Amino acid sequence: MSALILSLETSSPICSVALHRAGELVGQSELRLEKSHSSHVSVLTNQLLENTGHSLRDLAAVAVSDGPGSYTGLRIGAAAAKGLCFALDTPLLAVSTLQALAVQVAATTAQPEHYLFCPMLDARRMEVYTALYTHAAETVLAPTPLILDEHSFAEQLAHYQLLCFGSGASKFQPLVAASSQVQFLTGVQPSAIAMGVLAYEAYQRQEFRDVAYYEPFYLKEVYTTTPKPRV
Repeated sequence: MSALILSLETSSPICSVALHRAGELVGQSELRLEKSHSSHVSVLTNQLLENTGHSLRDLAAVAVSDGPGSYTGLRIGAAAAKGLCFALDTPLLAVSTLQALAVQVAATTAQPEHYLFCPMLDARRMEVYTALYTHAAETVLAPTPLILDEHSFAEQLAHYQLLCFGSGASKFQPLVAASSQVQFLTGVQPSAIAMGVLAYEAYQRQEFRDVAYYEPFYLKEVYTTTPKPRV
């Protein structure tokens, strides 16, 4: 029987889980409620398995959105995935959040070979976490933190059309308003549905992560502050 893989996507305000068999979607469930991931990811997982007639023991692997994204969200997803893998003695897979977003958009884009796909996740001020991918999910620019200005992606725009999307794309739009080489999509959020093909490819290559030591790909150091001492 083909591999049944559970995918967990918690890098954004949407908590999303999906089941794929050999990369084909079996079922999915999501909750659009901020700051609810820790209490709902397990509930969504159990409901999805029950609704599709499966159990945890049927899983060949568990995939988690690797980041970048919300620090807290990624930590929650990693903890949930690692807990399942420990309990079930099941392999752990990690899927790039940005690459999965590109796959998600390319799948619904007419003539996708005409574009480079540019997912952008909001960071601080004019900064985004971004990357560039072909329609076949090949990496043109590896995930990087980027402070946007009117010259961003100038090298690529000389040769390609860019399709930008994600929570940080609106920062870039006014900077390139005069360019016909850049198009924008709104309302695109990470989803576990888009993780299935990438997770199955990683499963076939046996790109399993060490469950004990796996940490999400935050891309940048987390900003923290030290409380002031009370007088």
